[in-house]
Amino acid sequence: MKEPYEAYLDDYNCLDVYMSKNFFGEKSRIFHMKDTKNRIIPLTIQSQSDLYNGFTHYALSLNGNLEIGQEYTVYDEHCKTCVAKYSHIVKTERFAKEFMYEQDDLGVTYTPEKTIFKVWAPTALSVNVGYVLNGKRIVESMVRQDKGVFSLTVNSDLNGVHYSYLVRVNGEYKGVTDPYTCFSGPNAQYSVVIDPKSLNLPKKIKLKPMDSECDAIIYEASVRDMTSQTGIGISHPKKFVGFTEENEITKTHNTGFSYLKSLGVTHVQLMPVFDFGSVDEVYPNIFYNWGYDPVQYRCLEGAYSLDPANAKLRIEEFAKLVHDCHKAGIRVNLDLVFNHVYVKENFALENMVPDYYFLMNREGEFSNGSFCGNDIDTQPYMARKYFIETCKKIIEMYDVDGFRFDLMGILDFNLMNEISEECKKVKPDFMIYGEGWNMPSFVAEEIRASQLNQAKMPHVGHFSDRFREVVRGSNDELSRKGFASGQADLIYQVKCCMAASCLDHVFDSPTKVVNYVECHDNHTLWDKNRVCCHGESRDLREKRQILANAMVLLAQGIPFIHCGQEFGRTKQNLGNTYNRSDNYNRVDYQRRDHHIEIVERTKELIEIRKTHPCFRLSTVEQIEQGVQFDTIYDQVLVYSCQKDKDHCVAFFNPTNIPYDYHLDQEARILFDNGNSNSLDTFDIHIAAFSVVVCHFGLTA
Repeated sequence: MKEPYEAYLDDYNCLDVYMSKNFFGEKSRIFHMKDTKNRIIPLTIQSQSDLYNGFTHYALSLNGNLEIGQEYTVYDEHCKTCVAKYSHIVKTERFAKEFMYEQDDLGVTYTPEKTIFKVWAPTALSVNVGYVLNGKRIVESMVRQDKGVFSLTVNSDLNGVHYSYLVRVNGEYKGVTDPYTCFSGPNAQYSVVIDPKSLNLPKKIKLKPMDSECDAIIYEASVRDMTSQTGIGISHPKKFVGFTEENEITKTHNTGFSYLKSLGVTHVQLMPVFDFGSVDEVYPNIFYNWGYDPVQYRCLEGAYSLDPANAKLRIEEFAKLVHDCHKAGIRVNLDLVFNHVYVKENFALENMVPDYYFLMNREGEFSNGSFCGNDIDTQPYMARKYFIETCKKIIEMYDVDGFRFDLMGILDFNLMNEISEECKKVKPDFMIYGEGWNMPSFVAEEIRASQLNQAKMPHVGHFSDRFREVVRGSNDELSRKGFASGQADLIYQVKCCMAASCLDHVFDSPTKVVNYVECHDNHTLWDKNRVCCHGESRDLREKRQILANAMVLLAQGIPFIHCGQEFGRTKQNLGNTYNRSDNYNRVDYQRRDHHIEIVERTKELIEIRKTHPCFRLSTVEQIEQGVQFDTIYDQVLVYSCQKDKDHCVAFFNPTNIPYDYHLDQEARILFDNGNSNSLDTFDIHIAAFSVVVCHFGLTA
């Protein structure tokens, strides 16, 4: 506490004062408040209480009108002063009604004749724009308008000009970049005015619409990790342009984008590509980070650009990345981190309107469900509007195909439904999904965007941690096995998982269920199996890897594969490598070559899923009618799927014992990593640690 006491405007008629007991006098019998126009507002002490932390709390009522945007100074009986800070008042219904701004013109509106700057900062006393024009630093005051908006029109051509805002709020000046812009200098040092018409963006490619989210096969990748290994023929490693370079450099197999295309996946999900704070954009090789620490939500990460000082270039580079993926028939989903920010005190929106965008209670404590200390509050109108408009702008500019939401359970389900609705207006098959964990935040449980409320979000998908825990085994206890690693007594739970958890009503649609056994978080499947299958040979663990991949790819729902899962990726037995350098995180193409058998089997399974609609049932009714299960001695899962005339049966054997199964009609073997010689047969041999898939109706 810099001042002898602190004062917070928590409502229109309420001021809370916290006075340190170390302060001279310790107590005050009277308080007054003065605004910037030297008007005095009397204050009445309603209650006084001693707090456990060495402070005395005064609850004061205001005897006068409060004008939002004025700066108020509080006086105690000793004539000691402090600035009354706007705090919980910004969460009140009255504040919401008074300052609801419905236009979509915040930020910069550019023409060659003039540039209009607009920001929403209702609690600010003043906002200035600072910019450099013709080598001269210029600072101009913005004019306060209705609804808390400050505006300035500059009648000059400002194309290419660097600018920032200086906001006076709660007694302090804060330098702020533009939270509404897409154009940034390196390391969020300044914003840039750019003529949108000057952007060299590729023509959009219209892909054939998906019939259902279950048609997707998602492949999670990092721009940096996919391209950072040396000697793989990529000219621009760790960059947007390097991600889609075509090459074939290793002795036997291709790398990078050429390799990605060869897999047959339908969607690539990129780990965060928007501005994050933990990597120096000018010297990006000094630090490594996944990027789950957002700084600017609408600006791309400069570390992935060939020139982070060129505000246009990173946009053009990323737009080309998406275009190249679309040209190859691969859709692009983006990982968005709307649940917290890198540093709250440096976040532009926080410095525009303190406390408005973050979850807090009346005691001034901030929610920490994300375990990052600053959970975003998506319920206030202007916060919700900001995030919805951000999503719309990303689609408009880059033509992406889906969003994955990090720690989605911190957000509220109304926001997710609105985002889904807006995105699907542009692309009806746009994918919205995320981590629907029930996080311990200040958001009421009944409105969290969590799995518990999946029925309230008709078009929002959720990662199935149930599938992960049952098929892979415990995330937290590495030695605890799942079905694919040999825990055959989980076979009845596996049935539920393979039916997208719809038959036991955990989910009400398979289009909401993202099945996975590995993602960027936690240990890779290979590293997990090193522990829980300790003592097994590498050959057996390869077979278990194929078995788990097969269960992901053939289950009802949406399959999700982490980059490298198809060749037993390792992170050297570390579970959280978010800042552990390229040595731990890069894709190892030599390892891929060594485990090419897993890659080839995974590609075959991907093709089977794409070819056979019985693995892509899109409603609960279709699953109830088309999916049946059997077991062989409660050890091997027999999984039958049918849609119209397409009928397949898959056998999953996680044990070290081979089994045989007699079919009622002859079928063709589509896949058998146990290497059976038979193609058309009534009798199926399921080798130990193997998967067999057969199809009815293809025999001659």
